[in-house]
Amino acid sequence: MKNFLKLKNCSAVKVETLPVLPFAEFRQTLIESTGKGKCRVSAFFPLQKSSETFLCALLIDPEEHSLYCALSPVGNSFLSLTPEAPVFHWFERELFEKYGIKAEGHPWLKPIRKADGEYFTMAGDAVNEVAVGPVHAGVIEPGHFRFQCMGEKVYSLEISLGYQSRGVEKLLEGKYSSRTLPLFESAAGDTAAAAATGACALIEALSGTVISERAQQIRAILIELERVANHTGDLGALAGDVAYLPTASFCGRIRGEYLNMTAEICGNRFGRNCIIPGGVRYDIEPARCEKLLAHLRRVNPELKHALDLMFDSPTVLDRFENTGSVSLETARSIGLVGPAGRASGVKLDLRYDLPSGAYKNSAPKQAPCGAGDVLSRAKVRYHEIFASLEFIEKTLIDLAQGELCTPCITALQPDSIAFSLTEAWRGELCQIIVTDTQGNIDQCRIVDPSFHNWFGLAMALRNEEISNFPICNKSFNLSYCGHDL
Repeated sequence: MKNFLKLKNCSAVKVETLPVLPFAEFRQTLIESTGKGKCRVSAFFPLQKSSETFLCALLIDPEEHSLYCALSPVGNSFLSLTPEAPVFHWFERELFEKYGIKAEGHPWLKPIRKADGEYFTMAGDAVNEVAVGPVHAGVIEPGHFRFQCMGEKVYSLEISLGYQSRGVEKLLEGKYSSRTLPLFESAAGDTAAAAATGACALIEALSGTVISERAQQIRAILIELERVANHTGDLGALAGDVAYLPTASFCGRIRGEYLNMTAEICGNRFGRNCIIPGGVRYDIEPARCEKLLAHLRRVNPELKHALDLMFDSPTVLDRFENTGSVSLETARSIGLVGPAGRASGVKLDLRYDLPSGAYKNSAPKQAPCGAGDVLSRAKVRYHEIFASLEFIEKTLIDLAQGELCTPCITALQPDSIAFSLTEAWRGELCQIIVTDTQGNIDQCRIVDPSFHNWFGLAMALRNEEISNFPICNKSFNLSYCGHDL
């Protein structure tokens, strides 16, 4: 990455050290580095510096286990990268919607969060348009899905979000306070442990705080329990969507068992209020450790039995296999992350490619990649569950000695930018803080894994039967509120 600054994960630098490139060079470097599949885009956003607006690009190079960052001056518009590098298309739509910076030549410069009434259409007497939501049956978040079909076949799915927008990034600006961490945790409530870990890494990087190995391990245990609980719930829901009730019934109950294990550690089933700057608030003492290990050894075989029933069922496999496929080429070009990306063959997992905290010393075994269909996404989750459970058990047995929490001064380094990337259960969670001259949070950027993956769901429905939408949707299970920040 010529002329880009090389960075480590969970690090902070002075804003003035970020290289500033002419836009033509900046654009060409981004197109070349992402087009070859060598690097992927983690964040692309405007940054104010000396009363001037710059575009800031943060890229991951998995082979070098590094981040790369650079700036380029921009006015109210710039030449779109999307026609040559589709991975930028969602970022550029957000730039125009949120900041009024127009990507000239973008093929569909429509807001990604505010519905404007304009949708793709198809011509012809046989075309039928199906509009679903934003209000759905059951207790789920709102989103609008518009299908262009001929008969039962879907030719285009357009997804409109924004109904859960709460302005979280804006609320995080200002002096670090008691509400900062709860805001990070609530950006996507089912990802609280990963979000808190990433946010604390930002604060620690900006204050020069080093935490103990024991605290890092407890954070990792909470993240992996979060992964297991959510994958378990989603696989059960997938079983329910194809009317395979044994697994659906078992997983609904077993998910609660893993949430209860999280509550055993910190008193909250979603892991909130435990991970704090400098370490963790609650310990896992020997007696609690033994209780958790006994709980795991009882529940894990029950979960395996429930899931094996589903994966051994011909009727389930018939619905999952070759349904909602996203090819490796498409997954790379649009930037799929997490289990959805790995199921299509994208070998990116930040626990290995940009390890931080406890993952520098140990990480769960990697799941094999798949063919990109619903079955592959389900199997990746299956493998990740049992890899995470093995990791949790091993970590509980080998907990290091050390302080729970190192004193952390939350007066942050001024005029700086900090980056943290965490492998949340849906995939790559990117969090960025920019501080002002007083060390207050001047700008916060959160890129939830769902930001990368919603367009992947739209691609999965192309040439698919519309009746398969529920299982395609659940195989991704993306966050509305995590996207609508």
